[in-house]
Amino acid sequence: MIRSPIISTTLSWLSPVLITVALFLLLRGHHEPGGGFAGGLIAGLVVILEGSTRGVARARQILRLPPRLWMALGLGAALASGLPGLLSGQAFMTAAWFSIGTLKLGTPLLFDLGVFALVTGVTASLALPLMEDEP
Repeated sequence: MIRSPIISTTLSWLSPVLITVALFLLLRGHHEPGGGFAGGLIAGLVVILEGSTRGVARARQILRLPPRLWMALGLGAALASGLPGLLSGQAFMTAAWFSIGTLKLGTPLLFDLGVFALVTGVTASLALPLMEDEP
């Protein structure tokens, strides 16, 4: 664990900025470059930074759910995004779009959310055990 008041203070304002960037990349992903993978990597980076400066317990507290559950939920959401197309008689993973007022949402967003959760969970499940073994 890195014990530096400068890094710890910087991280206290940098983590919310990085999470905002991760969400921005997630939400613009199917229209522009970005998406669940890029957003998930940045969210995983926040977990790694928090774990290496404030301890693994703090990183797990930020995740709120175990990394394996993040992975399972992400994989489930990504697979579920293909079901509307299949149930409507089209090919699996055919996009379906829904309108809520003027807001247009679709299954690509559900897929991106699933990839985001999966990548965040994989990153955390790889990094956190390595940080726990530090002296």
